[in-house]
Amino acid sequence: MAYDKFTVLTSTAVPMPIENVDTDQIIPARFLKATKREGFGDNLFRDWRYNSDDTPKQDFVLNNPIYSGKILVGGRNFGSGSSREHAAWAIYDYGFRCVVSSFFADIFKGNSINVGLLPVQVSPEFLDKIFKAIEADPKAELEVSLPTQTITIVATGESEGFAINGYKKENLMNGYDDIDYLQAMKSEIKTFAEASLY
Repeated sequence: MAYDKFTVLTSTAVPMPIENVDTDQIIPARFLKATKREGFGDNLFRDWRYNSDDTPKQDFVLNNPIYSGKILVGGRNFGSGSSREHAAWAIYDYGFRCVVSSFFADIFKGNSINVGLLPVQVSPEFLDKIFKAIEADPKAELEVSLPTQTITIVATGESEGFAINGYKKENLMNGYDDIDYLQAMKSEIKTFAEASLY
């Protein structure tokens, strides 16, 4: 499999209520030399996480021990800027499996789904409720259900649906990338090809 299967994720979340987070902020261009997906998490939000002497910036949320989890909650227009897929790789490699925002850049959204990172787009009002829930309790959990396409604030039961392409949904639930999907259909493709010869 290309990545972990995604069905239902219940986790605490890391809040980052910053709008217009672009891909160069997610993973600076100087770290794009590798072609494999591993290792990018070390430099996720590098210039926001670390000072020039490589000491952690205490006021950045990823350096705050009270926040943890597999869900990153960002502000509006998350993943804008260049089309680098390394941005999705870095978020996934760091340990996040889901990013929540009220709006995603299209290319970032596609890149994320292709590597097993689920982008959940919610209304601005529901995003605000999520931020308030985490502010009230850093251990507040969110439940993200891909089968039902819903995200729920566990403590209150408030829920909202989200959209996803059916093909991409199936791939995420099976842990497939596009090549894995074709490999899974190998026998059907072979049967069709043989039938087409006659």
